Amino acid sequence: MVKHRLKVHAAALATALGVAAFMATVPLAADAANTAAPDKPVIVVLGDSISAEYGLPRDTGWVALMRRRLADERLDYNVANASISGDTTSGGRARLPALMQRLKPAIVIVELGANDALRGVPLATTEDNLRTIIEQAQQAHAQVVLVGMYVPPNYGMDYTQKFHGIYGDLSKQFRVPLVPFLLAGIENRPDMFQADQIHPKQEAQPTLLNNVWLTLKPLLRPPSAQ
Repeated sequence: MVKHRLKVHAAALATALGVAAFMATVPLAADAANTAAPDKPVIVVLGDSISAEYGLPRDTGWVALMRRRLADERLDYNVANASISGDTTSGGRARLPALMQRLKPAIVIVELGANDALRGVPLATTEDNLRTIIEQAQQAHAQVVLVGMYVPPNYGMDYTQKFHGIYGDLSKQFRVPLVPFLLAGIENRPDMFQADQIHPKQEAQPTLLNNVWLTLKPLLRPPSAQ
């Protein structure tokens, strides 16, 4: 099992993410609405503060870097970042139908769940919400990429393993590709995290992108096929 280094007690985590939730999210919602054009397939990122550039300069997070890599590799996709700091799987589940209707994405990258653990949401509820998100996306003929997360070890080994296991179980059940751990490669490097030791710094964002890209790339159509 990957050993998550973020040894911060639950109260501190909840406080930090409460601040994240308080951040203005209107620009990110606008980003989701404005980046999609009808002549290109759309990739929607449905995530929380780690994908919403919390504590980072605008357009320096891994989602923005993904947009640039797609352009550099001449893969003609729009990227809509529908991530909101502090969001939970319940929030993502509630927001998804409108996003699917408006953007009609070809791919939905789901990066949610960590805030559920921080708020004490039952594991069964988190699993049910993620299952519904996957089902809704697939029913709309979108491919899904599920992004796995760990919670800090102070939650206990049993809880940590069960929480992470949700992602693998759903990946197998719905045959959707899985990013095993978004923070792989930086989890034991405190220098790669902001002062809260929760949110990755700007210099860590290429690693996050690479973790996602390995799973995403096989789903992308080459320019000649678009």
